[in-house]
Amino acid sequence: MRDIAEVIVLIAVAIFLALGIRTFVAEPFIIPSASMSDTLKVGDRLVGEKLTYRTSEPQVGDIVTFTDPEDGSLTLIKRVIATAGQTVELVDGVVYVDGEALDEPYTDGKPSNPLPTHSSQLASGVSYPYVVPQGCIWVMGDNRTNSQDSRYFGAISVSSVTSKALFVFWPLEDAGTI
Repeated sequence: MRDIAEVIVLIAVAIFLALGIRTFVAEPFIIPSASMSDTLKVGDRLVGEKLTYRTSEPQVGDIVTFTDPEDGSLTLIKRVIATAGQTVELVDGVVYVDGEALDEPYTDGKPSNPLPTHSSQLASGVSYPYVVPQGCIWVMGDNRTNSQDSRYFGAISVSSVTSKALFVFWPLEDAGTI
């Protein structure tokens, strides 16, 4: 009888630890769409860690997960393009931040047709050039032709960011840091 009680306690502790880690430290994600292709592929499994943004804010270039501003039941993953106070503009298919064209090797060779020749207004009704508000970040998918991102829903609140993408763990041939 004592052995059964020990097993039950061990299982309960394991479940408690797993839930605690998933809630407060790290969480696995499965990439559902090609919006971050080729950086992240459909079906990739990755770990997002939750500790970094408890003491700091996302930085330009970070790949973050966040609550979808249009459907709070979904989690999205995108790259941070600009942070609070920075100015974003799209001209001739190029993203400019604070007047400087972004160096984006992760988009090289990909069409950028959703980035119009010159866009003066976002789909969300916000005009370009756009200054990212305090407490917000501007996010975009690496696959600009297939990404619902800040061009559509505007800047997102830093408080909606849930984790920083760390590494892909599956499939094994794609495993590694992001």
